[in-house]
Order: sequence, then C-alpha cells, then structure tokens
Amino acid sequence: MYRALVNRDSTFEGIFYVGVRTTGIFCRPTCTAKKPGRENVDFFSTPSEALHGGYRPCLRCNPMDPDKRVPQLIERLREEVERAPGGKVTDKELAGMSIDPSTARRQFKRHYGMTFQAYHRARRMGLALREVRKGGRVDEAKNGSGFESASGFRDAFARIFGESPTVAKKQGGLFAERIETPLGAMLAITDDEGLRLLEFVDRRAMEREMSILRKRLHTNIVPGQHRHIDAVRSELADYFSGKTLEFTVPVAPVGSPFQLRAWELLRTIPVGETRSYSWMAKKLGDVEMRRAVGRANGENMMCIVIPCHRVIRADGTLCGYGGGLWRKKWLLDHEQKWNAAAA
Repeated sequence: MYRALVNRDSTFEGIFYVGVRTTGIFCRPTCTAKKPGRENVDFFSTPSEALHGGYRPCLRCNPMDPDKRVPQLIERLREEVERAPGGKVTDKELAGMSIDPSTARRQFKRHYGMTFQAYHRARRMGLALREVRKGGRVDEAKNGSGFESASGFRDAFARIFGESPTVAKKQGGLFAERIETPLGAMLAITDDEGLRLLEFVDRRAMEREMSILRKRLHTNIVPGQHRHIDAVRSELADYFSGKTLEFTVPVAPVGSPFQLRAWELLRTIPVGETRSYSWMAKKLGDVEMRRAVGRANGENMMCIVIPCHRVIRADGTLCGYGGGLWRKKWLLDHEQKWNAAAA
C-alpha cells in the first residue's frame, strides 16, 4: 500500500486510506500532496476508521468525497467541526446557524452513511484515543473530547473501543496493533504470555473473539506496542517475502482443552503440506469427530501462525476458512512454491 501511495496508483482508489501522523490528515492513495515517510503513515480500510483513528480528511484530495462535489451544507458543517474538532455543535447551535438539525442528519447519513453528530463524535473520540495512546492523561483527553461529563466520555469511549479509557490505560494487559500484509491488514493482540490473536481485520468473528479474550482473561485490550507484536510483524514480513515460513513467536491461545489440542496438532503440519479433517480427528482419538475438528479450526484466533489453512477436505478440495477461501488458496500456493524451491 505504501508503494501504491508513492506511485499514486489509481487502482487502489477506495481500497485503502492513509493517515499522516505528522499532519493528522488522512488522504486517498492518489493524493498529490508530498509523500510522507513510511514510518509516519497509518493505513485504514474506510474513512470512518481514519476518523476514529484521530485523522481529519484532506482538503486537497477529499477522501470522503472522491467522485463528487460535497453538498454545500456538508462542506459548511465539516468546516465548523474542524474549527473545534474536540468541541460539540448542538442542535440549538445548528438552528442558530439557520441549519435545520434534521436536514443536517439526513444529508450526512445519505452522503457518508453516518449522521452529522456521529461524524463529529468520531472526530472527538479519535482525537481522545490518540491522546490516550500517546500516554496523555485521561482527564485531559476527556476535557478535549467535547463531552460535558466524565461518565459520558467513558460510555462513548467504551462503545467505540470496548473499554473505558481509565481502565484501558491503567489495567491494559492485552496490547493490540495493526499489521499490514500483502493479503490485507491484520490485528495482533498479545500479552507477556504470548500472542493471543492474529486475524485479518475484515473477519466477521474478530469482534466476538476480542470479547472472548477480555472475558476469559479478565483484562482489557488497548492499542500499544509489545515485543511479541514486533516479533510477529517481523516474522510475517519474512513469511510473505518467502525468506522463511516458520514462526517462533510465543503463542498463548485461549480455548477449551479440546481446542488447544486441535490447535497444537495444526502446528505439527509441515509447511507446504496439507492434512484432512479425518486425519485430525483420528489423531485426536476419534475418527468421527470431523465436525468438532472443523469447529475448532474455525475458532482458531491465530491464522497463519497456527496454520488451520493447511486443513482441506479428504478429496483435496478447499473449504471453510475465516479469512476467505481466496486467502486460503494464496497461502497454500505460497507455501508449496516455497517448499518446492527449498527442496
């Protein structure tokens, strides 16, 4: 994606958006602005993600309106938001600007899929999250978020990020970071015990899996760096480049005794090879447990590192993969090519 950004590759329009840390602005991949260094960018799959990440839309490339002129009312309201992004524009203030609040809601909803207040809230909460992530005081983040009460800020923060900011900062035992890969962005979650989750961010089950981690480990998930995330980021880069397909990062999966046995068995399947569900069931003690094996594979929270993609039907056809069959095929092809080259 960074290469596409530098080359202003139009084939990536609508695929990703880039946030520039030094300016707090997010852009389209074809933006004509001077390109930032790789270390100063974050990638997002939607404008809403970028807003919640604390970025405001670029006025040059208009990432929220790439194909059409934004309606004048929306342009005016967005300008009001940027005058004080941490503030709040009430319905009474809108009326004082001769703007009907219901019209503002409808136009934003029609144009962006979110109401005006939701757009403004995304900007406020994004800025607050950036302050908390940088180590800022929670009360300072609240004061700059436009929420009149601390409880309102905590409730809004929890709805968006899953935990209150105070708990997230003081007791966060699980750290999460986004990792970009050739097959799409992934989310890595870890603690000192080892990697707990590695999933493609577009997987539907990820929100449920994060909830499972929070409940079973009685802790919180917060954005933050960790040595295990650094390790898996490096090993993923080696994996996708073909340098090495083995993973040594410590893993600490959360699951039932049967799931843990199934996941440990998955790790014994050699790179470049596949096994069937029947093979797994037999190894686990009962050849009739194919369905249970399939469920356990589907509930694996660490794709690639715990290689559930190496399990296929007995007839050799592909089936069931949370990241999508197209990714499963790519991973198997990649590993088989690497295995053949190494032979």
